[in-house]
Amino acid sequence: MKIVTTPITLQELQTMAKNIFGNLVKAVVDIDKQIMAVDGELHADEEKYLIENGSRQSDLWGINLYPQLTKKDFIEYDSMINLRPTQNNFTRGITDPKIRKQITQIVKKLVKA
Repeated sequence: MKIVTTPITLQELQTMAKNIFGNLVKAVVDIDKQIMAVDGELHADEEKYLIENGSRQSDLWGINLYPQLTKKDFIEYDSMINLRPTQNNFTRGITDPKIRKQITQIVKKLVKA
């Protein structure tokens, strides 16, 4: 697992994808610190890793990155850690468009082609 604070390349993501799932990389984004954890087997592991490194659980959202795909198909907003009734998120997806936009902006900042 790795915490991404400075940009990584699409090539790095492709290598990570091949090593575990083949076509995707699980990631957890901290929307407050504008960082993300990548390259774990479970979103829950990445979430725990970020919390151990000072993140707040309420700021963490799980996504999947598909380095072989482009534009809107690159990010999938789906993870069990996103089930948060106390934050009005009742699905594995991320229903708040504001949070989705924040995540998209952070990923664009941290992943370079």
